[in-house]
Amino acid sequence: MSDKPEAVEPSVEERVDSLARELAAAAGTGEGASKAPKEEHSVKTDQGARSRSRQGGRQTNQQTKNSSNAKATKRKHTHNEGIIPLLARAVREVEAGAQRGKANAQIRTKFHVIALLMREELSRVRSDETVSDAERAETLKRLDGVAGILAKSAARDTSLITLLEPDAPVSDATRALKRKMLVQAGSPVPEEDLKVEPKKRLVPEELVERQVRPQGIEQRLLASPFLAPDLEPKAQPTPAVRLANWELLGPLLKSFEQGGGGYACMQLPEAPVVDHISPRGLELMMHQSRFVESVREGHRSFLLADEPGLGKTAQSAIAASVADAYPLLVVVPNVVKMNWAREVERWTPNRRATVIHGDGKEVDAFADVFIVNYEILDRHLSWIQDFGFKGMVVDEAHMIKNTQSQRSRNVLSIAQRIKERTPGNNPLLVALTGTPLINDVDDFRAIWRFLGWTDAEKPGPELMARLEHLGYTPADSAFYPNAREQVIEMGIVRRRKIDVATDLPAKRIVDMPVELDEEEGKGILAAEAQLRDRLLANYDRTKSGRLGAELSDASIIRMICAQELEDSNAQTGLNVFTMVREIGQAKAGLAADYAAQLARSVGKVVFFAKHIDVMDRALHDFAERGIGTTTIRGDQTAQARQEAIDRFNNDPEVQIIVCSLTAAGVGVNLQAASNVVLAELSWTDAEQTQAIDRVHRIGQEEPVTAWRIVAAQTIDARIAELIDSKAGLAARALDGAEAKSEDDDSVQMLTLMSVLEQAIAAR
Repeated sequence: MSDKPEAVEPSVEERVDSLARELAAAAGTGEGASKAPKEEHSVKTDQGARSRSRQGGRQTNQQTKNSSNAKATKRKHTHNEGIIPLLARAVREVEAGAQRGKANAQIRTKFHVIALLMREELSRVRSDETVSDAERAETLKRLDGVAGILAKSAARDTSLITLLEPDAPVSDATRALKRKMLVQAGSPVPEEDLKVEPKKRLVPEELVERQVRPQGIEQRLLASPFLAPDLEPKAQPTPAVRLANWELLGPLLKSFEQGGGGYACMQLPEAPVVDHISPRGLELMMHQSRFVESVREGHRSFLLADEPGLGKTAQSAIAASVADAYPLLVVVPNVVKMNWAREVERWTPNRRATVIHGDGKEVDAFADVFIVNYEILDRHLSWIQDFGFKGMVVDEAHMIKNTQSQRSRNVLSIAQRIKERTPGNNPLLVALTGTPLINDVDDFRAIWRFLGWTDAEKPGPELMARLEHLGYTPADSAFYPNAREQVIEMGIVRRRKIDVATDLPAKRIVDMPVELDEEEGKGILAAEAQLRDRLLANYDRTKSGRLGAELSDASIIRMICAQELEDSNAQTGLNVFTMVREIGQAKAGLAADYAAQLARSVGKVVFFAKHIDVMDRALHDFAERGIGTTTIRGDQTAQARQEAIDRFNNDPEVQIIVCSLTAAGVGVNLQAASNVVLAELSWTDAEQTQAIDRVHRIGQEEPVTAWRIVAAQTIDARIAELIDSKAGLAARALDGAEAKSEDDDSVQMLTLMSVLEQAIAAR
């Protein structure tokens, strides 16, 4: 065993203990804050510290100048007002988030703001001579309680520790929330926090030099230099009264996380009796016609979350025609660019589509639909934001779930620009994804912002008006189902195959346990034992240390596994990710052998793998057997991918297509096959479902079977079980299923916890 793992856990424990001592000392006590789990615990204040505080206060002239503000703050504290109650409520919300084993962006921001405000309040109360001894003691006691909860939260989610460092970077969201809490508390806001932020550049400074301008764009702009005048009176937003001081994004997300509220689909109009919209020779299905009819009636923003294979591309193309949302910008994964161009020309043959490749040298500037992939969007921000698009479609919208990524920022900035420049501020905005939720209900945040339903901190004007009209606040239990319904009516459209495509054949997933050969099997088991021993050693050290007396076994297990996962993401070497990759390599030959047998017996087969070396091994084995193959992987051009898809679907000599889970798992039609082999397991049920639904989609005439190759007697089997247990996230949030506690953690985290729990139980 290497020396490195030995140093990991003591480092975490020492950091948490040091934090607890620092916060407690700052609050004027001599005990560790980690020994104070409740805010209300009583701690006596050191008289010497109070004396030093008074001396420091006499030396501070600024406090004397602001004595009137200080007296006002004093009165607020006396009446349980001011910043302390806000900190107490916020820290409880942080504690609840940390208890779930992970902190989302909102919780992390709130955690950081609490730490900043707590330090400022400590400094104020210790140096302000106008504060009485009794008030100082009471304030320090309550701040000590806040410090204790912060320390415990950091122990549960070790990634929070860095936010407590004095020099931790302060994000814009943190500054905004801090300013908001100070205003709510009636406390003076520092001058630097009142400064108006400069107007953001349309193109981030770091991307300016990368901007390109395709030939013909200037001619197109000169041909139509003016936007149509907006003669409609501006609607005045409904003032927020009841909900003015409530944080609402968290409760809105919670309303979906709880589930049980029925299907997440807005009320759609009935389909017209005769389909006069689709071109000759094509006909929309009933569920597609109802969506298009909603667009015809004037609705303009949609999260179109139909299950994969129900024709979302066709619905979007026709929706743009009905809304006259041209020019239309379509942002897609690279693998489906060519297919999107085909679908646009197929469903709206009177419209021209152009695909943007690289620097856009071959762009048709006078086209109606411009199709660009996420990867090159940053090069085209400048001209796209000035082009005057009247609509935007984001395909596989779950790819923008991380609002901090450059990809998401590009999409959101373009959408905002389109809203600002479209007459009536009402462009057609459509987010397409059959799997909007991958790991967490927070995945909704970026999509809602793209659609204009929310901004970074609060609901948008229309949604806020809807919520205000309800007459409830998040303190009322009735708020949650009613708020969920209001968000759905903003434009969530979700239909399931089982409900709208009754003639679609069945789909099933079959696990195929395989025994690894003796040498590879021994290596995998040895690696698992090494990981298990490392986790167990870290658990024993923590259990016997300072935190062992404070935290439950479950909390210690969670802390150890969270740190292990954090280290695994940041470093190479033996960890859960490298182990799963080694298992995939060990299964490659067995999976290829099974796929070859299927190809000979039932016809075409789709072979999915996660890693290039597994794909290469499979292609080599198929070639040795004389089986015709083609492949889809991340390093191909869009044209090469489309050619591979066409060969597989149309060439009888091509029996197997070897696909990357990430490159071909979305937006690809492979329904020439009815059998799928999953050579490696995904980390999410959503990714697995997306892959299978490349085959199980409208037009498929045979039952679809996905053969999942699982290495028996390894953690591969446990991961397969956990993926299945996580399948309920979309069902809970979008299909109205009841909440399940097992969905709180990622599969990686649950895998590590399972390994450690089994090791502890086996002793």
